[in-house]
Amino acid sequence: MPTLILAIAELFGTALWFTPNAVLADLQALWRLSDADLGWLTGAVQCGFLLGTLLIGLGGLADRLDASRLFAACCLLGALSNALLPWAGGLWGAVGLRVITGMCLAGIYPVGMKLMVGWTPGKSGLGLAWLVGMLVLGTALPHGLRGLGELSAGIPWQGGIWGASLLAVAGGAMVWRLGEAPAVRQAKQHAGGPGARLAGLEAFSIDGFRRAASAYFGHMWELYTLWALLPLMLLAAAPGLDTARLALLAFALIAVGGPACWLGGALSQRYGSRRVAQLGLAGSALCCLAYPWAGPLLAPTLEGGSLLPLALFLALWSALAVIDSPQFSALSAAACPARIVGSALTLQNAIGFAISMLSLIVLIPLWQALGAWLAWLLLPGPLVGLWCLRHASLQAKPTE
Repeated sequence: MPTLILAIAELFGTALWFTPNAVLADLQALWRLSDADLGWLTGAVQCGFLLGTLLIGLGGLADRLDASRLFAACCLLGALSNALLPWAGGLWGAVGLRVITGMCLAGIYPVGMKLMVGWTPGKSGLGLAWLVGMLVLGTALPHGLRGLGELSAGIPWQGGIWGASLLAVAGGAMVWRLGEAPAVRQAKQHAGGPGARLAGLEAFSIDGFRRAASAYFGHMWELYTLWALLPLMLLAAAPGLDTARLALLAFALIAVGGPACWLGGALSQRYGSRRVAQLGLAGSALCCLAYPWAGPLLAPTLEGGSLLPLALFLALWSALAVIDSPQFSALSAAACPARIVGSALTLQNAIGFAISMLSLIVLIPLWQALGAWLAWLLLPGPLVGLWCLRHASLQAKPTE
């Protein structure tokens, strides 16, 4: 039951992350924003998340404080900053609110992982798979909302934003009531010393954590850039694709990662987190390698032709690119003593998302020039991950 509660609370809390993406057109019309202005608005939450994870990871807050209370407080504050968005008055007010929301998300996503590890001793790969799977569904949600919005009319755009805030409050209340696992509460007495303030950095002195985290960093070079490229890949194959169909296809191609994470979690109980992570990295590396040929080959040759073959390939690639994500965190958590797990996972997230932002900034502008061959620039990510996981001794086991 704690696993289900945490997974649902994570979905509700992280609904704050991407909700405004579904109403960008309304905000653009309301505040007369340019396309460049929209870039500021969408990037502000990522910047806030990076700042928040650095603060929590280096300050050791997730280990020195009650993580369930921190999660709930961040849900409440994030819900408030999100709900105020319609009254921001313009771009820079909205950017400020989104930075605050991003900082609150740093107390929801990685702190939720810390809570899940505590409640699933010996099965962290399975528990984290459910949690990350919910995050993936939240990532896909704006595309689904946009597609449904194109197919229906008359739904006020503010309603979606306020609905996400209510979900976040509900998620915070669920975790507040659940609390931390009993074993974690007992370990708190060992986490209050001065060293706890740099607990995230301390984790990098542990060989197992360092290798698992480095594999995660390679994975993050590929994942979010691939998701950003999916609509561009679909449009390249079918230029006449209407907005609603494109949005719903993008939703489906990203959302498939949720069940993929859950499948990976089940497989981790039989084969171990390291092998599942290697499977995902190897599979996505092969997709990167093959796409420059597979993409044009599977694209419809006639106007109105079937996109199904290409969509199935992209769905497989998307699933393989994320199936390993929770297993990296399981391996990292297993390598650390319980007193620093929260800080270690939060700092790992901070670095990973910084790498994903760099990948997006550097690679997405190259799509026009390189087209399908851009996939080869994603390839170093999974290859680095495979190299880091080459040691057979690296495996998820109960945290000491």
